[in-house]
Amino acid sequence: MLTTDLVNTAPEVMLSTGDTLPDPDALARFLADHDLHPGTPTAADLAAVRDLRQALRALLEEPDPTRAAALTTAAGGLELRPDPDGHWQWQVRARPGAALADVLALLAGTALLGVLRALGPDRFRHCAAPTCDGMFVDTSRAGRRRYCVPEVCGNRVNVAAHRARRRAGTPVVE
Repeated sequence: MLTTDLVNTAPEVMLSTGDTLPDPDALARFLADHDLHPGTPTAADLAAVRDLRQALRALLEEPDPTRAAALTTAAGGLELRPDPDGHWQWQVRARPGAALADVLALLAGTALLGVLRALGPDRFRHCAAPTCDGMFVDTSRAGRRRYCVPEVCGNRVNVAAHRARRRAGTPVVE
């Protein structure tokens, strides 16, 4: 999810990697990885996106539909438009010339409102890995996800537990 991926780029998330958005080029790569191509980000865009990142973190920690809705009005809003087959569909549209951070706020706010409505605030969580301060929205069917990036944080915890069992002499089934 764009929102949690952006929040998890902050330097306080995984101390070993630091800020994964250190410059406008890194921001451009992040946007491209999320299929967003707004042009070449500037240093001012980067600063505004970093501010948004902190606001989104606060919203993930304390989900609030009013604050999430406020994000969606910064750059545009919802429209009801016909799709190519003539069926009416909701679309999120940024106003022409909207700042990059405002467009990201619009997308993130809309997504958070959808999750709040569909799954509730209990699905907004902190990563359970002891060396990570990441956040995620648990959209799994069972609602039991524990790690922001299971293949990274979950794997680190599993490897540490495996090594501890080996040191303790507990038989390890391979």
